[in-house]
Amino acid sequence: MHDEIKPRRSPAGYVVLVLLAGLMLLGWRFGVAGKAAQAEDAPPAPVAAPVSDASAADSPAASAAVVDVPVPIDVALAPAAVPNTFVGRKPEHELQVYRVERGDTPNGIADKFGIQATTLLGGNPQLSQESSLLQTGVDLVILPVDGVLHDVQPGDTLESIAERYGIPVETIIGYAPNNLEFPYRLYPETRILVPGAIREVFVWTPPSLESVRGGSTGSGITPLVVGTGTFIYPVGSRNFTQYFWYGHPGIDIALGEGTAVVASDTGTVTFAGWNIYGYGNLIVINHGNGYETFYAHLNGINVVPGQVVYQGNVIGSTGNTGNSSGPHIHFEVRINGAQDNPCWYVGGC
Repeated sequence: MHDEIKPRRSPAGYVVLVLLAGLMLLGWRFGVAGKAAQAEDAPPAPVAAPVSDASAADSPAASAAVVDVPVPIDVALAPAAVPNTFVGRKPEHELQVYRVERGDTPNGIADKFGIQATTLLGGNPQLSQESSLLQTGVDLVILPVDGVLHDVQPGDTLESIAERYGIPVETIIGYAPNNLEFPYRLYPETRILVPGAIREVFVWTPPSLESVRGGSTGSGITPLVVGTGTFIYPVGSRNFTQYFWYGHPGIDIALGEGTAVVASDTGTVTFAGWNIYGYGNLIVINHGNGYETFYAHLNGINVVPGQVVYQGNVIGSTGNTGNSSGPHIHFEVRINGAQDNPCWYVGGC
């Protein structure tokens, strides 16, 4: 066998390489230091003296020295130059106006325009407050769809209006003429239409028979007197100016002030005096059989609470008090607290 012969490397070669690398590093460092020293020893650059606009324009050197350099400006987070506040569109309703003619009734007017009688109250809330307004020559606002035309008040929101009328918010937004768009701002002194809503009518409850008798035994108390169950007109006139409907829970009969008013049936007076809810001077008679009768807008009152009266007895006189636009009597019949049409009880209207 032949022995393999390996070349031998001398350590001196490695030493030479290390020395050469060290010399190169020293030379580089001395060169950098020299340039820095030269920069520090150099005289400062002369400052150019101000030159007038005319001489600067005429000087070729000045023209050559002026260079337009673009300056980048980051406006990514800068506000808009003219910030705009959101201003929504206000409601735009196309409403009709109808002038009441002789012989008109709420149901008849509603049928002419294809709406419910309750919608007349939705566009004319004063009808439930002013008992004689549905008369010949009176102008009524006619809504294009069934609902309520709501007067926007400060603090109103879509949610509060929807809750008040029991109508979904989406239904109110979906009615195009309301012009509601996100963020759905409402503007006071404008009106939005609430489709399908019915304006609520306040119903005043008179004192109970027990309260005027001083009893506390509840509904089991025996009345002092019980009515006949039949009713007569409280006045002799038949000049009807308004009939019973949702917005007006009675009948109005026009006649001069001071005309005698009689009890429609026998019963006990439970209220006789001024009523703050629009009735003016009012008399209420409880007939002891579930029925009550109301006589409103009176000029004079001849009875007191707790007094027993009989059918046909004079109890007061007609007038023009409370929410009234002319001398008349407002007559109501209630059965177990529910308002009913008086014409069904007095032989027709």
